[in-house]
Amino acid sequence: MSENTALLTEEPIVDNVKNLVEEWEDVEGNLIMIFHGIQKHYGYVPRNVAKYVSEEINVPLTRIYEILTFYNYFTMEPPADNHISVCMGTACYLNGAKDLIDEVKSKLKLKGNEQYSEDRKYKLEEVRCIGCCGLSPVITFNGEVKGRVKPEDMSKLIDDNNNKE
Repeated sequence: MSENTALLTEEPIVDNVKNLVEEWEDVEGNLIMIFHGIQKHYGYVPRNVAKYVSEEINVPLTRIYEILTFYNYFTMEPPADNHISVCMGTACYLNGAKDLIDEVKSKLKLKGNEQYSEDRKYKLEEVRCIGCCGLSPVITFNGEVKGRVKPEDMSKLIDDNNNKE
């Protein structure tokens, strides 16, 4: 599935989302709380659900998108099965984090700024700091922190993960 196809995916408007919108509908500052609940449910904020919220609480869709694009917490992309974060903080960068990124991109056949593998099994993300500078370069793989990572470790991690499935 290409990234463009994934963006067109529509999710069902489930009862707990309807209840969430109803609960927060008349509360000032409600959008952030509503979208926290939506992202918790779906793993992201689907575009059709954002449109539903806009219509239900009578807030322009442009205002909804202002919130969703301003806060880094929110994502409008469906999550990948596996998430790789590479720290690009100073210590990690100086100790080879760029080589880790290059290895993952090569392994997953990512071009340019693509973050998702074509099958959406993997998402690669560059982050500012993981907080383990003494172990640089550092990554997280599905939330698990790994330090002193070498490029060949990245390929092995992906291969081992693919073999588990």
